[in-house]
Amino acid sequence: MWDEIFGGLLIGLAAAVLWLGVGRISGMTGVLSSVFQFRNPDRHWSWAFLVGLMLAWPMVQLVDYPAPVSITDKPFLLVAAGLLVGFGTYVGNGCTSGHGVCGMGRLSFRSAVATVTFMLAGVITVAVMTALEVQI
Repeated sequence: MWDEIFGGLLIGLAAAVLWLGVGRISGMTGVLSSVFQFRNPDRHWSWAFLVGLMLAWPMVQLVDYPAPVSITDKPFLLVAAGLLVGFGTYVGNGCTSGHGVCGMGRLSFRSAVATVTFMLAGVITVAVMTALEVQI
């Protein structure tokens, strides 16, 4: 339980620092799109954010912290999941971190609708997979 609370506090702190420090929302869609805006000279923040995310896992491994969840080792499922998430991000005009963390924190109605939608989709997916006894 404490790991989840600490993780949530770190996510909230990172979102607040980015918002207050740079004036940007810490949704991964916005971070990645900023990385590839080659004509924008003020995109160093997105590279720093992205590098920080990539360094997090090796740093966790250095302290020998066990991975709490193992999703799957099937490459096809990982690619399919990535494509579905990418499509949902495009349709929803943002990702779970942008809508769920930052948008909800700003009391955005659009983010509330998006968050309810992706939470319901997740619940329905788990219910269907459980009913069909699908193993990933």
